[in-house]
Order: sequence, then C-alpha cells, then structure tokens
Amino acid sequence: MTNNQKSDNTRVINESLQKVAKGTSIVLIGTLIVTFFGFISRILIARQWTQSDFGIFSLALSIISLFTVISILGLERGTTRNIAYYKGKKDYKKIPKIIASSIFTTLAASNIIAIILFFSSEAIAEGLFHEPALVAPLQIFSVAIPFSNLISILVSVLRGFNQIKPYVYFQQMLLHALFFFFLLYIVIFNMSFINIFYAHIGSLIFTCVVLAIYIIRKTHGYHVLSNSSVTLPITKELLLFSLPLLGTAMIQQIVGCTDTLMLGGIKSAVDVGLYNAARPLSGFITFPLSALLMMYTPVISGLYGRGKIDEIKRNFSIITKWISLITLPLFLILFLYSETIISYLFGAPYVLAANALRVLSLGMFLHNLAGPNGGTLIAMGKTRFILFAFLTTALLNVALNVFLIPPYGVLGAAIASAIAVFAINIIKCQRLYSLNRINPLSKNLIKPTIASLIIIFLVYVIIDNYFIVTFWMVPPLFVLFCLIIFISILFTKSLDEEDVQILVSIARKIGIKSQSIERFLRKFM
Repeated sequence: MTNNQKSDNTRVINESLQKVAKGTSIVLIGTLIVTFFGFISRILIARQWTQSDFGIFSLALSIISLFTVISILGLERGTTRNIAYYKGKKDYKKIPKIIASSIFTTLAASNIIAIILFFSSEAIAEGLFHEPALVAPLQIFSVAIPFSNLISILVSVLRGFNQIKPYVYFQQMLLHALFFFFLLYIVIFNMSFINIFYAHIGSLIFTCVVLAIYIIRKTHGYHVLSNSSVTLPITKELLLFSLPLLGTAMIQQIVGCTDTLMLGGIKSAVDVGLYNAARPLSGFITFPLSALLMMYTPVISGLYGRGKIDEIKRNFSIITKWISLITLPLFLILFLYSETIISYLFGAPYVLAANALRVLSLGMFLHNLAGPNGGTLIAMGKTRFILFAFLTTALLNVALNVFLIPPYGVLGAAIASAIAVFAINIIKCQRLYSLNRINPLSKNLIKPTIASLIIIFLVYVIIDNYFIVTFWMVPPLFVLFCLIIFISILFTKSLDEEDVQILVSIARKIGIKSQSIERFLRKFM
C-alpha cells in the first residue's frame, strides 16, 4: 500500500468516525433526556399503582411493540440502509421512489395489523394471559400503531441522509416528554389507571403530526409522496431487502419480550412488574450502543458501497472500544449495588428483582463488548444471515424460559435473556470475522478493561468492609469508577490515533488549547 493510499484510508476513517461521533453525541444527549422522562414515568406508575397494574402496563407495551414491529415490515432499517447505499453509489434517481414506497407500504400494513389487534384483544388478554384487565389497554394501543410506524419511517428516511436531529427531537424527546407530562397530570389529579394508555396514544398522534409538518416544510415532501413515485420494481426491491429485517426485528422483539410475556403466562402480572423494574435499569448499559447505531449504520453503508472494507474494520474496532469503556462504570455500579439502587427507585417490594438486575446487566455489557455487529452486517447486506441468527437465538430463549421460569421466576427469565444475548452476539461476531476478519476485542480494549476490573474490585472490597452503601453514595462511586477507568486507559497506553484526533477535535470546539492536549495524550499511546 502506497503512502497516498494510507493517507486516504486514514482520512476516510477519521471522517467517518467524526460523523459517527458527532451524530452519536447528539443522539446520546437526546437519549439521556428521554431516558430520564421514560424512567421517571415507570417509577411514577410503579409507585402510584399496584405491582399488578405495573405488570399490565409492561405486558401491554410488550404486546403492542411486537405488533408494531410486524406491521412496519422491516422498512425502518431497510429504508435507511438503501438510501445511504444508493447515495454512496451516487444513484440519486432511486431515492425518491424508495421514500414513497416505504411510506405507502408501511401505512397500508400498519392499518391492517391495527384492525387485527383491536378485534383480537380479548382473545389475547384472556386466552393467553388470563388477564381481563389487559383487553382495554390493547384496544387503545392498537389505534397507535399507524402513527408509531409513520414516525419511524419518516425518521428512517432522514437518517438515510445522515440527518439525526429529527430522530432526537421528535421520536425521542418530544414523544417521551409529552407522555411524561400527560402522566404527571394523571397522577396529580388522581385519575384512573386506564388513562395512562390514552396518554400514550395522545403523545404519539401529536408527535406524528408535528414531524410530518416539519418534513413537508423542510423538504417539500409532497413531490415525493405521489402515486407516480410508488413503483412496483422499487417496492419489490425494498421489500426483498427489508422482509428478512422484518423477520429479524420480529425475532429480536420476541427475544426482548419473551421474558415478560412468558412470565405473564407462566407466573403472574406481579412477576412481570418485578422483572420490568430490573430490565429498564440494565437497558441503560446498552443505550449508548443503540444511539450509535442511528448514525453508524448509514455511515458504514456508504463506506461499503464504496468498497472501503479496511476502513469499516477500523471503525468497528475503535467504536467497540469507546462503547465498552464508556459503559463499564455503569455496568459495575448496577452489578455491585443492585439492591441499593432498585429498592430506592422502585420501593422495597421490588428488591426481589436485584439478582435479576445483576444478571441482565452482565448480559448487556457483554452485548457492548461485541460491538455494532448487527449494524455492520446490515450495511453489508447480510439480512438473511441476521434473520437466521435471531431465529436460532429466539428458539434458545424460549426453551430457556420454559426451563428456568417455573423454578426460578424472575431470576430465571433474566438468566435466559442474558444467555440469549450472549449467543446472538457470538453468532454475529463469528460471521463478521469469517467475512472480513472483523474482530471487536482489540488489545487496547482488553488491557484497560482488565486493569480497571482489578482495581475496582479491590475498592469494592475495602468499601464493603467499612461502609454501608446508601443510594446517595452511588453517584460519587460512579465518578470514582470513571476516574479509575480513565487512568487505566492512560497507564496501559491504550489510546489509538483516532482517539487522540477525536479528543483534540472536542477540545478545539470547546476552546481548550488543542496542541497541549495532543502532546499530553500522545505520551500514552
């Protein structure tokens, strides 16, 4: 490889990482705000109503999520990938047709599935879960399906053009903030439990209308949304690519909801309530990776369209290191102090879910260590393989839940989920390695991780022997763990060139002398 080629590769890697980092930082800020609203909303529901009511709410969300995934046909990911892919190939004529086909197809499928769910709500609630109180929530939620999917498709179109802010502002911040304030109104005025579901659909409808107005004004969308833009060949091509993603999304949703649904079927709504106190907490560990995929997939799709395999490998390695080390302190806090955290936030009755939180947190961190493998495979067009991988994992998850839930309840569901997460990541990582020798575990990830774990374990033993940790001690411990990890990165000399470039760029933007920062950082490479 010539010096010019190396220079070009380095430039491409830095540019793509800058795009991913910039987009991810925007999404992370929005996700933090959304997570705050969403988590406080769950705490309000858990504390205002009974564990059984909280279980009904969680069951209804899981069921509606599954029907929503089915009705969108995998088009939210297929649309983003295909727009980005054809942009990379500079085939701009196909893009308006992809947009129009995705919107019209989604709306047609969503309305059909919504009608089916509405009229089958009683059979689902009473026949499968033996919960008559679940009928009305499912009927209310069914009306929300077309609005939820239209929001997802409109946002996926913008993501294909590397526009991430509308996703953050509308699908994240506006939607969840509206639901939170509606819920707060319901709690303050002591309204009935059923109003929670009306609040959910109201926030979806309002967000959908505002987003549609925004897109029409900004992009003159009425030129795209015409019957002449919808062509059979483009619709067929889009569906052939996206339908395996539908299967993947369905199975992924099943994997995510199996624990909740099977707990509801085998145990009770009370167990569902306990489990869904632990599950969202563990989800904090993976939200940086989820945020990153919003920008990562279209960027990598563009690189793949240009044949930049070496650049994709380097992006994958660096980003996996960022995500894993950033989320390591949160994982350790949730794992080590589960009882303290869960009892303070949800109340003493929910402390029974502490061990489930530990197991789920471990599974989520292992998911981060595997890197953005799914997004990379989608960018490479390996949608059928992803479908196969998720199908295998779904069957494993169901079998484990059948075996573990009856004797172990909530903990059994958590163990089943963690094993399923580990299995799917092993399958996807093996496929990536066999295709292009892509490996998530670089030495600059392994070295500081091991060093940090050793030091933090010693700190934990000392604190455990001399103090009783209360909830208000958790934030200072989190900061301490962050410092230990940062120092471990420096002293194990685990910085890469790309790390330095990103940190220098950030320093420059906030007005710090970047040359001094760069000289300091290069001492630890």
